[in-house]
Amino acid sequence: MNSPARYTGPAIAAHWVVALLIIVAWPLGAYMHELPLSPDKLKLYAYHKWIGITMLLLFVPRILWRITHRPPAPLPMPAWQHKVAEGTHHLLYLLMVLVPLSGWLMSSAKGFQTVYFGVLPLPDLVGKDKELGDLLKEAHEALNLALLVLVGLHVAGALKHHLIDKDATLRRMLPFGR
Repeated sequence: MNSPARYTGPAIAAHWVVALLIIVAWPLGAYMHELPLSPDKLKLYAYHKWIGITMLLLFVPRILWRITHRPPAPLPMPAWQHKVAEGTHHLLYLLMVLVPLSGWLMSSAKGFQTVYFGVLPLPDLVGKDKELGDLLKEAHEALNLALLVLVGLHVAGALKHHLIDKDATLRRMLPFGR
């Protein structure tokens, strides 16, 4: 029996690069949030922002690749599972934009300019406004929680296919092997 088609190399690379960025950014954000104000805290905030802006920058080529390159056909599964997987993917793509964008907006509203890799000052997206900054902080935290839940659902689905269904769903997205 032929093995099912794999995702393209660029799609696999984009998937795992973004996964790595999320795996680093999420705990970093949770950790730095609780630190007292210090040069180290400001440095961690800068790293966190760099990761978010990188995710935004990678989103455009990633979504263009996805639109112009058809992914492999889904493996046989109940229709409801396919709908959940498809919905989860659409929400993940949406959150890949909304989470970093809400962080950038929050930074702008709180009066902290984002300087990409410490050399490229990015424009503030909104003026300094404490109340808006507080609202955007709540939105950023809620969106991050939604991202965490969806990533968990995505990983659980991949592991279910691999360990229980014993199909090739996960193997098609792994960067190595067949």
